[in-house]
Amino acid sequence: MALSRIWSAFIIIAIVAASFTCFFSGSGKDIYSRMVVGKAGDTTHTKQVDSTILSPKIAAALIASKEYKDGDIEYVKTADNKILTFSVQSADGVLSTCKNAVDICIGLIGVMALFMGFMAIADKAGGIRFLSRIIGPFFSKLFPDVPKDHPAFGHMMLNFSANLLGLDNAATPFGIKAMESLQEINPDKETASNAQIMFLCLHASGLTLIPVSIIAARAKLGAANPTDIFIPCMIATFVATIAAMLIVSYKQKIKVFQSIILGWVLGLSSLIALLVIYVNRLSHDNMDSFSGMLSNGIILLIFLLIILGGLYKKIDIFDAFVEGAKGGFETAVKIIPYLVGMLVAISMLRTSGIFDIIINGVTHLFAAIGFDTRFVQGIPTALIKPLSGSGARGMMIDTMKASGPDSFAGRLSCILQGSSDTTFYVVAVYFGAVSIKNTRYSIGAMLLADFVGIVTAIGLAYLFFGSAA
Repeated sequence: MALSRIWSAFIIIAIVAASFTCFFSGSGKDIYSRMVVGKAGDTTHTKQVDSTILSPKIAAALIASKEYKDGDIEYVKTADNKILTFSVQSADGVLSTCKNAVDICIGLIGVMALFMGFMAIADKAGGIRFLSRIIGPFFSKLFPDVPKDHPAFGHMMLNFSANLLGLDNAATPFGIKAMESLQEINPDKETASNAQIMFLCLHASGLTLIPVSIIAARAKLGAANPTDIFIPCMIATFVATIAAMLIVSYKQKIKVFQSIILGWVLGLSSLIALLVIYVNRLSHDNMDSFSGMLSNGIILLIFLLIILGGLYKKIDIFDAFVEGAKGGFETAVKIIPYLVGMLVAISMLRTSGIFDIIINGVTHLFAAIGFDTRFVQGIPTALIKPLSGSGARGMMIDTMKASGPDSFAGRLSCILQGSSDTTFYVVAVYFGAVSIKNTRYSIGAMLLADFVGIVTAIGLAYLFFGSAA
């Protein structure tokens, strides 16, 4: 019911906000068209402006790079020194979003088939249960409803490991397999179990060791030190993960201050801290090389160990792979309706102009109480991240282009991008894969953990880069 209400609220709020813009704004007459048939990158309201009325900031930016972007408004200086301004649509409309949702699922089919196939081999060879026994003492405390040494522990461990290494393509199949394993012991097949909620909230916190894509974007845009956001990103996402664990544990009455839980958390924290210290000493190029070797090398090692385990157990390896791959194909197709529904609602919310209303309101509020409002420039990334990973990445890049990669706003948007995962995408894909209709309090817990990550990211930005312009 919670997901149904949120989904309905997204659509209602989007249409009401769009209608307000349409009837009370001179530039909003085409907003309905943008919401339904528009595409990201479409331009509207093109006009020439007098260069004398431009702000000093925009004028300087146009001299330096011939273009300047302020939210959805873009300024361009032509070859004959004329200044043109136009609106750029930041998100696809409803019809394009439907196509994109299906494309995403089709793109998942190959990856799902590959990893589900290898997991089927590992399952028949006993590898998943072996991994479950290793992680069991820790996970049995966080997931008390899951039987001892259940295969779900192994699947969850693989998912968390893939997330930590930034392997999104591998994390999704592992995570869906974990949800399917947990669904087998779920007494109410349409309602999320405690274990499923704990797993998804920890997954949605997005704990990642090295934010490679963020560092790469900063390097491409000419940051003086592309890796300077590495430690703040790591701290922010770690705090969000701990917050998710504490929030769900409180709701489920799990005692987290047990020796086993504290020991594992402190041990993992120490390991991550050592890796952070080592990686932070590397140059940008060496960091990319180390990250690629570590993450992709571990995937290949897993494949090798699975095959060797299958040979040792004398199972029909290829037949097991094919059977598992079939399940991956079926799962990828199964989530299409859930993903279409969620992404359409998110698209309407993004194209309706509601984010501009929120951002302007936050700016005026904090300006009125005399608070530093520089952080508001990073808010668009924070607002969009729970809804769309690619949208938040685009917003992060736009912020760095507009304000500079080494500006306070540019660095803050990077930390916000790395502080959590895409909550509503996770909900649609993972709950959709097992046909869960009642998500209970999971979305609220995820969003609260996201909020903790956002507040932490803002605080860290002021701590590390408060002197930046």
